Amino acid sequence: MSTTRSPRSLRARAGAALGVLALLLGASACATGEPAAAPKAPGTAPKAAGAANPDRIEALPGTPTPRLPVTVPSADGRQVTVGSVERIIPLNGSLAELVFSLGLGPNAVARDVSTTFEQAARLPVITQAHEVSAEGVLSLRPTVVLADRSTGPAEAVEQIRAAGVPVIVLDDAKKLDDIGSRIDRVAAALGVPEAGAELKSRTAQQISEVQAQIPATGGARPKVAFLYLRGSASVFLLGGPDSGAPSLIEAAGGEDAGTAAHLTGDFTPLTSEALVKAAPDAILVMSKGLESVGGTEGLLKLPGVAQTPAGLDHRIVAVDDGRLLSYGPRTPQVLREIAAQLHREGK
Repeated sequence: MSTTRSPRSLRARAGAALGVLALLLGASACATGEPAAAPKAPGTAPKAAGAANPDRIEALPGTPTPRLPVTVPSADGRQVTVGSVERIIPLNGSLAELVFSLGLGPNAVARDVSTTFEQAARLPVITQAHEVSAEGVLSLRPTVVLADRSTGPAEAVEQIRAAGVPVIVLDDAKKLDDIGSRIDRVAAALGVPEAGAELKSRTAQQISEVQAQIPATGGARPKVAFLYLRGSASVFLLGGPDSGAPSLIEAAGGEDAGTAAHLTGDFTPLTSEALVKAAPDAILVMSKGLESVGGTEGLLKLPGVAQTPAGLDHRIVAVDDGRLLSYGPRTPQVLREIAAQLHREGK
């Protein structure tokens, strides 16, 4: 996934569950590092807040003035002091989205391949496949590096820290409730807590506005299966309750099919039997994953897909890899797209 939830963390969780991490990290089809085109949702999208160009970040107005130095907790148990945010390197697309949304995008000096929005296109890429290059990071003389628990390899992160660069590690965001605290922590680490409070309030309001316009289902919510697809690597997975997608599916008015089928953990191999058990009314995929199997027609050729209610209705919900599981300021856009594609008449 170009992010990818983006997707380096998604790949890491899927790999840990199924022993295919190396394959996922090395799959060249996962991302190109170029801005990804947003899929056009069929039907009429709710006209809610957060409906801006999905390839751009909507930064807060004005330029915040960081109050530094600050000492903040890192998710790896350390206390980290940040003395300057003049040269920021966020090590995944979700964190880059927060930096730019807070108004500190001009201070970013690099990006990873899961950072696909327009304003970051000028930045050099400092990952190889989806692994961080410590040498690449250090060559750009960062004053602070932002990472999360899925950032790897661990040796590279430690090498960056050993060079004296403040490294802030955040917990992975896996649900809507994680957005506010993630914004708070990034804003605190960068010395702009007031901007963080403003961004958190704006994002929560936009999510509420989108949800208010989602059609009522009369109590029968459509079941949605999240499929992780990488055709070039022959990786086809069905998401479970810990895949990161259930929170979005539920917020968009659906029911996670993997959870309803009593799957456990992150992912399970995609089989006819698993799909029959899940019986999804719709299938949620990342855009590049859908492309990797030949689009909707190729997806319908995977075992069992065509026989599901979703396959029979061609009810496929596709969202850009870099935004789907980012859980940040662009999540209102993601919810709007999922709802627009989910709550429509089948073909």
